Amino acid sequence: MRAKKFNRGFTLVETILASIILCGAVLAIGAISTRCLSETRLNRQYEVAAALLDKQLTMIDYVGIENFIELGRMEGELEDFEPGYYWKVVTASQGIDNLYQVNITVGWVERNRPYSISVDTMFNGKGTLIGAQ
Repeated sequence: MRAKKFNRGFTLVETILASIILCGAVLAIGAISTRCLSETRLNRQYEVAAALLDKQLTMIDYVGIENFIELGRMEGELEDFEPGYYWKVVTASQGIDNLYQVNITVGWVERNRPYSISVDTMFNGKGTLIGAQ
């Protein structure tokens, strides 16, 4: 006579251990997904700030650096965007061939933490001709 083979299932300890591993994996994937969404939002904000920075530099180039300095508006806020962005321009004459160093910064605050992007560039002003008739 043959002995009966019993088909054994999983023990309670094995089931609990498998459940714990599965829960840990699900939590890890959820945390990674949340972090990715947060980083995507921050990346989008940096892209908007870079576009605004480029827009301000284009405007300065269009108006002319000397006219921009005469206007005297060296900072401002851009409230049309969420979060609100601000910009600030610092200029310095290099004293050589009407060359101006321009530093422009665009910044914003997200969850009580400030972020900013900054660019240094040079602009050539018109200048005046001394002794021209």
